[in-house]
Amino acid sequence: AWSIERPPGDTAGCTFCHTSPEERCSTCHQKHQFNPAVARKSEQCKTCHWGKDHRDWEAYDISIHGTVYQVNKWDPTQFDMSKKLADADYVGPTCQYCHMRGGHHNVQRLSTVYTSMGMSNADRGAPLWKEKRDTWVSVCDDCHSPRFARENLQAMDEACKDAGLKYTETFKVAENLMLDGMGEPMPKDLAPDWSGQHIWSLKIGAYHEGEKHGGKKGESGEFRMSNCSDIERVCFESVGYWMTYIFKGMAHGSWNDATYCDGSFGMDRWLVKAKAASEQARRFTALEKKAGINWVPSEFWRKGDYLDQLSGMKIVKEFPGKTIFDLCPEPGWLDT
Repeated sequence: AWSIERPPGDTAGCTFCHTSPEERCSTCHQKHQFNPAVARKSEQCKTCHWGKDHRDWEAYDISIHGTVYQVNKWDPTQFDMSKKLADADYVGPTCQYCHMRGGHHNVQRLSTVYTSMGMSNADRGAPLWKEKRDTWVSVCDDCHSPRFARENLQAMDEACKDAGLKYTETFKVAENLMLDGMGEPMPKDLAPDWSGQHIWSLKIGAYHEGEKHGGKKGESGEFRMSNCSDIERVCFESVGYWMTYIFKGMAHGSWNDATYCDGSFGMDRWLVKAKAASEQARRFTALEKKAGINWVPSEFWRKGDYLDQLSGMKIVKEFPGKTIFDLCPEPGWLDT
């Protein structure tokens, strides 16, 4: 949603995948060939499953499994793509081998603890996830021992837990700044978000109940990628990009993504950036107070980055007093 509020030309990369291609067989099987052997190759997933906020292809490609695939994929004795997945005997796993095991087309059936691509803090060992975790291990033990599979699953759990601690601390820095009235600018000084609201963009999850974060009890803020304070954007990128790098990297055995690239080290950098931004805002506020300066946010914040092209601005103009949630066709539609 934080992408689709933007002008169409800005989000071509989103809409080319998140429209009818999601529902078409030919997206994977290729319209002019419709050859199952083509659909079984990992590159077929690459069209959509890559990039900053869903780094699947990169994580697989530079993992040990991806390397085995790239080196051997030309050899039909190692990767015989003419066979059905149920009969496949590859020297290493492809995307399809793990995620569509046996030819099953429900890809998420073989994911583990799916929490918004790793962006939610979750007790990954909770009974709720046991069946998924056991299924995940059963895929790995086609080639590895169950113990090896569970150890790697535990390693991913630990990495996600550590990432969650950094994510929580980064948000806390931004939250304290906002509660002290020092966010630059504050929600009331901004153009409405994509939903037509003026609620703090990080009022999500645990903050739903806090009216002190803006909005009524139970109302949620909406992530903003643009037209928000620098510290809010830093928080968004920390969880929306770097936390997913960690999750995807550990899930696919891509240690570089999980650590060095923009994974855990990236979250470290963004936590420091959030602290530095908070420190600067507090220093400026103290100096302005001492000098008797009453800072007023610039007018461009109220108009938004693209003026009337933003969905929130359109709602405010055409449906005064309402938000996108008031205009929903039926309750709960956005959740589904």
